[in-house]
Amino acid sequence: MLGQMQDKPLLISSLLEHAERFHPNVEIVTKTVEGPIHRCNWRELGERSRRLAIALQKQGVKHGSMVATLATNTYRHLELYFAVMGLGAVLHTINPRLSPEHLEYIVNHAEDEILFFDLPFAPLIEKLQSRFPTVRRFYALANQDSVETAAPAIRDFAGYETLFDDTPADPSFTWPQFDERSASTLCYTSGTTGNPKGVLYSHRSTVLHNHVISLSDSLGSSADATILLVVPLFHVNAWGLPYAAAMTGAKLVLPGPHLDGKSIYDLLRDERVTLAAGVPTIWQMLFQHVDANGLKPREDLCLKDAVVGGSAAPRMMIERFDRDFGTFLLHAWGMTEMSPLGVVCRLLPKHADLSPSQRYDIQMKQGRAVYGVQIKIVDDDGQRQPHDGKASGKLMVSGPWIIGRYFKGDDNLLDSEGFFDTGDIATIDEDGYVTLVDRSKDVIKSGGEWISSIDLENAAVGCPGIAMAAVIALPHPKWQERPLLICVKKPGAEVDKAAVLAYLDGKIAKWWTPDDVVFVESLPLTATGKIYKLGLRQVFKDHELPA
Repeated sequence: MLGQMQDKPLLISSLLEHAERFHPNVEIVTKTVEGPIHRCNWRELGERSRRLAIALQKQGVKHGSMVATLATNTYRHLELYFAVMGLGAVLHTINPRLSPEHLEYIVNHAEDEILFFDLPFAPLIEKLQSRFPTVRRFYALANQDSVETAAPAIRDFAGYETLFDDTPADPSFTWPQFDERSASTLCYTSGTTGNPKGVLYSHRSTVLHNHVISLSDSLGSSADATILLVVPLFHVNAWGLPYAAAMTGAKLVLPGPHLDGKSIYDLLRDERVTLAAGVPTIWQMLFQHVDANGLKPREDLCLKDAVVGGSAAPRMMIERFDRDFGTFLLHAWGMTEMSPLGVVCRLLPKHADLSPSQRYDIQMKQGRAVYGVQIKIVDDDGQRQPHDGKASGKLMVSGPWIIGRYFKGDDNLLDSEGFFDTGDIATIDEDGYVTLVDRSKDVIKSGGEWISSIDLENAAVGCPGIAMAAVIALPHPKWQERPLLICVKKPGAEVDKAAVLAYLDGKIAKWWTPDDVVFVESLPLTATGKIYKLGLRQVFKDHELPA
């Protein structure tokens, strides 16, 4: 027997309609590419999104069309989110930090038809346009004066605002209704090994994911929240937070391309941000700006939660946010293949009386699975391992917003129980908290035991004078592999190998101690802001460890 409730499709356009109807005057603030602050609200964004949808239809965009963006976090990019997906077309958000070769590959693999870009990326488009045979039209996301001044030499090119010139508001326009399993967004992995792989989300998976991330025990979007999206709109849909803001009526703050410490601090202060989301490198730059200018964030800001993802945050970052900002650093973990959220590190009621140090121990974990995500750890033979906080294994996930196959791929990615292998090694404790030991390709195998590069890096960053740290494995004739610690010094710091090793003494297992410490000016980062371990292994492949 089936239930007898109304069968309404879960569509992304319904989120915008809700925002317009129930939160029309809530602000969306953008620090534009050109620099000035732009302010609009959900009502205005909804009106422009509908006009944009009509204009796109005139350009031949239909259900299933591929529309690409090469853009930062702005209100125009957000308009494209709702207009493209609302029509049933697919928004392909492109990471501009990818190599030209990978950009060429994914545009052609996706068969994009129209490409929208921020003007600073015009030289890149000029260089690559001849390699994009499926793209029939390019639009610059800028005001018309800026477009005419720049006048890039791009074929079939126009300014974004021209789409609105001959498209007046149509009160009779309604968003089309279609199967909720229709594709909504296409994101590609960063392609650190081989070509990037496409992950194709659906309206159903996105709306379900959105409901869960908005819960107070999850990321906690609400009508009294002001959310700063430092995480890019091109990176897994900014972790789903734009949708959550539309559903809950949160104020959105979009930094555009301005991700330096000063710009982020000014937005946090001026817009009274309560929730911000970004990768650890962003928060490091924020700390550097605070230190360099003697600022007092606990007095200036009202930041309640700072969500960190992409890579594990070091303990000193958790402590610093708590001590100097009065902010809870919220670990979250997931991946492009998971839409992305899988686990969130909220505290349980039984943790209320913990000391700060004990609380930090919990916050170092990646977190507990959110509703809808099932997790398990297995050994090399696929056998489940206990959730005792000690046994480690391959982290496997399953759920309604987790990948089954890659875009245009025929291979089933799931095991016999329907779980996807994340490529991470993890432990799970009795309370369900996941702790990542390492990426399976990054873990150091020494003498038959594992050394976590994540734990070593987090310990090293706590050393005075160290700004960033990375650990890679180098071959060893006796132990198979041993760790090499690669550090970046803080400006003006005087710290050497002996000081780093002395700091680590007693903070890690003795046999984990790096065999060598080297210093570099900077660490290579992937297109998503993670440390590029493959590049480091190539640079240091001939490095000889001390005897």
